[in-house]
Amino acid sequence: MNLREKYGIPSDAVITIAGTVGVGKSTMTNSLANALGFRTSFEKVDTNPYLDKFYMDFERWSFHLQIYFLAERFKEQKKIFEYGGGFIQDRSIYEDTGIFAKMHFDKGTMTGVDYETYTSLFEAMVMTPYFPHPNLLIYLEGSLDDILDRIKLRGRPMEQQTPVEYWQEMHGRYEEWINNFSACPVLRLNINEYDIMADESSIEPIIQKIGHFMEQTRRIKTPVKL
Repeated sequence: MNLREKYGIPSDAVITIAGTVGVGKSTMTNSLANALGFRTSFEKVDTNPYLDKFYMDFERWSFHLQIYFLAERFKEQKKIFEYGGGFIQDRSIYEDTGIFAKMHFDKGTMTGVDYETYTSLFEAMVMTPYFPHPNLLIYLEGSLDDILDRIKLRGRPMEQQTPVEYWQEMHGRYEEWINNFSACPVLRLNINEYDIMADESSIEPIIQKIGHFMEQTRRIKTPVKL
């Protein structure tokens, strides 16, 4: 019996990994997919034509970047559900509007007109009964110091050049966002409670948590027959 069957995780489940930059989403995505026999869905960072420009000039490129992400994640989400599930997804479509676009509007690096255009498009595309939402969102959380250490260790030039204040702002906004998120069930995992890079077997307790959480969620949604 494999781990997916052992802990009762449906073969067609779609699980999304969320969390701020450097928290370990890609590592968790790969580890869960390998352990469950699922496919992976990653955000296209290396082929993004706006990302490097964005880090050099937030005000000029924030709207372009958000529209690009929205389009790419929407297409990917449709593809996952058309395939029939069985995916671990690196980053959710909900973070774009709930955190990044709002942050740039609040800080003045996205105009009010651009923000209204973006949020209207997001609502029309995503927040409808026809858009397929994940079965579970796993939120990876940790202290700001731990996340800054991971960003430094990763060593991406565009991230190293970004002011610490930006990461502080993002960390706080992520916490606010997840505390009010309700589009699908959420399981929170603290990054200090596991180390799947050093110990592959530590993924099993995480899968056990996922299976238990999903079972509890199903019981809540299923009406009791009298």
